[in-house]
Amino acid sequence: MQSVVRLYEQIVEDLRRAGKAIEENRVDGRTNAINHAIFVIGHLQSRLNMEAGGEVARNLERFYNLLRRRLLEAQFWASKEILHEQITLLLDLRDAWTEVDRAEAARATLNPAPLTAEVTGSIAGQKTHADWKG
Repeated sequence: MQSVVRLYEQIVEDLRRAGKAIEENRVDGRTNAINHAIFVIGHLQSRLNMEAGGEVARNLERFYNLLRRRLLEAQFWASKEILHEQITLLLDLRDAWTEVDRAEAARATLNPAPLTAEVTGSIAGQKTHADWKG
């Protein structure tokens, strides 16, 4: 989950750079920043597992498609307003992923994973497959 949060933060940073480029009337800076954001969105979208993710994955797919379309509009119209709207949405979604990450970390703390045979064998002083030099 941490990597998803970092990727959202990267997109937000790209969009902020694009907004600054709009202020400075730098078309190349705006284009590069938006293009990079779209590239990162494509990476996120390619990692969706529709079968395992169910409705959540389908909703994210729709969100990413809309986000990409809005960024193309922001590029075409040189619109800081559109960029700001998308930044707000991304930050909200990033916060949701952060909460999921916290909840999973708390659950892992309360219910630690069982020790594997390799670990329990080592603790008991027994030979395990990790000790095998074969």
